[in-house]
Amino acid sequence: MFKFAHNNFNVLDLEKSMKFYQEALGLREVRRINGDGFIIVFMGDEDNSHHLLELTWLKDRKEPYNLGDNEFHLALRTDDFAAAHAKHEKMGCICFENTAMGIYFIVDPDGYWVEILPPVVEA
Repeated sequence: MFKFAHNNFNVLDLEKSMKFYQEALGLREVRRINGDGFIIVFMGDEDNSHHLLELTWLKDRKEPYNLGDNEFHLALRTDDFAAAHAKHEKMGCICFENTAMGIYFIVDPDGYWVEILPPVVEA
């Protein structure tokens, strides 16, 4: 049996990325590893779910990461979709909307996309 632990995004500016994820999604630092030439910060949600976002900063990395076609992404569900959309619109970080599906994406400082999902509707 396997369970999700985390996803990793490599970032150029760790503080800027942490601030973005805190402001945009309410994530907070859960754990940090300070290594020789790197820092890894694990960001978690307010419910302390076991799935974390790992932000990795490499000291010698100066150029942006090649995200290819950027077809991979994280997805987070919100309990107040309208308020989240308004907040992200104000932040200017919405990069794609699919109104037919009722979702949208935000983009972080390094160009990674995060899908925002509405609450689950119980049948």
